[in-house]
Amino acid sequence: MINLGIIGTNWITHQFVEAAIATGKYQLTAVYSRRLETAQEFGERYGDVEYAVDLSTFFNIAHLDTIYIASPNSLHFEQAKVAILAGKNVIVEKPAFSTPKEMDEIIQLANEKRVFFFEAARNIHEKAFKTVADFLPLKDRILGADFSFSKYSSRYDLVLDGEVPNIFSPHFSGGALVDLGVYPIYAALAWFGMPKESHYFSQLISTGVDGLGYGILRYDDFDVSIRTGKINDSFQKAEIYLDNGTLEMNAINSIDEAVFHDRNHKRREKLPVQQLENPMIEEAEVFAKVMMNPEDRDLGLLYEEWVELARNVNQVLYDMRKSAGIVFDADEK
Repeated sequence: MINLGIIGTNWITHQFVEAAIATGKYQLTAVYSRRLETAQEFGERYGDVEYAVDLSTFFNIAHLDTIYIASPNSLHFEQAKVAILAGKNVIVEKPAFSTPKEMDEIIQLANEKRVFFFEAARNIHEKAFKTVADFLPLKDRILGADFSFSKYSSRYDLVLDGEVPNIFSPHFSGGALVDLGVYPIYAALAWFGMPKESHYFSQLISTGVDGLGYGILRYDDFDVSIRTGKINDSFQKAEIYLDNGTLEMNAINSIDEAVFHDRNHKRREKLPVQQLENPMIEEAEVFAKVMMNPEDRDLGLLYEEWVELARNVNQVLYDMRKSAGIVFDADEK
């Protein structure tokens, strides 16, 4: 059984903890919050849980072996670093880190300490995602793709009132691209590999980060367009254009419908995909499998693929952000 501790007490942490427990491979062991009342309010539904209001106490809980980090983005790096130095595996909510420098340091440190680092980019771990990957032909038959994920954030109302919530703050490494934009970028890199160029054209808001934007990933023979936003809603489906038709998906962040429109045979082929009620169960399951079988060679190779994919996604996010003139406090460190 994996003894799980959590940093960050928002709704997504509840969703991950519930998914982890549903796999039968985790138990919630400890909750960290700066306020004891907040930690207790989070943990009360999960039974016998320890609480900590300082990180030193939290990381020194001996039987705690894995930390899920869902704090504000800019805090991920230092918290993950201290956790790894304490000998803990880390599951870091996307976006894991603000810069390639931070990403490289954590990967190297995790390797040195012989613990695991996972970026919780759940869409690539869903069975539906793999079904699409297995369906796709070689890249020489791909003509391009359009991926979109935009959803209005109620916290933008606070921005309009003159406040700076964390998700829209350059101090906390916020903005649309590094939040919702992670999903389409992960999909593109997982399916098509590392692009040779990446560009981002954003609409900056008063806080200095992007509220919405449009990106281009350039490959040798095709382009992938990326649209993302947190100050607008989009109902656009995701599409991949092939030389013999178009693969249409209901979404890129969580696929529960995929249809191939076969131009040559004038027919529609539905792919066998479905979404679980809790979309984080599949990532929690595969993370547990890797952690519980550290000597398994095939799982080790799979883990290395995930780490390199996380590194590449981080680099693309950084390059796109820089191309749009979006600067985080973390860039100066």
